[in-house]
Amino acid sequence: MNKIVLIGFRATGKTTTGQKLAQVLKWKFIDLDEEIQKKAKKTIKEIVEEGGWEEFRKRERELMREIADLKNVVIALGGGGVLHKEEMKKLKENSLVVWLKTSEKEIIKRMKKDQKTTSQRPDLSNLPLEEEVKKILKEREPLYKIYSDLEIDTTNLSHDKVIEKILRQILLVT
Repeated sequence: MNKIVLIGFRATGKTTTGQKLAQVLKWKFIDLDEEIQKKAKKTIKEIVEEGGWEEFRKRERELMREIADLKNVVIALGGGGVLHKEEMKKLKENSLVVWLKTSEKEIIKRMKKDQKTTSQRPDLSNLPLEEEVKKILKEREPLYKIYSDLEIDTTNLSHDKVIEKILRQILLVT
């Protein structure tokens, strides 16, 4: 195992946990959404406004292919990364895939508090936030479950506790 892939819905702690975990392991950290924005020289919101979610998903899929063979890396996938079946299969090879999950209520609370929600994270549907979270979670949770090797509920855990659980799992695997 030479990489850790963090999956989960928006606002579950993938980026912050990933950054800290990479520091502990002395590995590189890649936030897929950040990389997509860097390459496009646009925010996710701008990409979606100009080309729709199809354009964003296409860029996401391409980048997932590019990073699949990297070693000694912690990768935070965007919430919809699990929609790409072939790319997820490839990423799972030599990876520990960790699903960071959080209660629906906590996700909504975090998203309302997070400035990125309005400035950088475009709506996934035309529904009000609470309904959108409920709908998208229902669609994606089975995929998160299929692809994950480890599930961690981050609802009431600090980032350090989440990292501790991941490190314990690594020790069991290696």
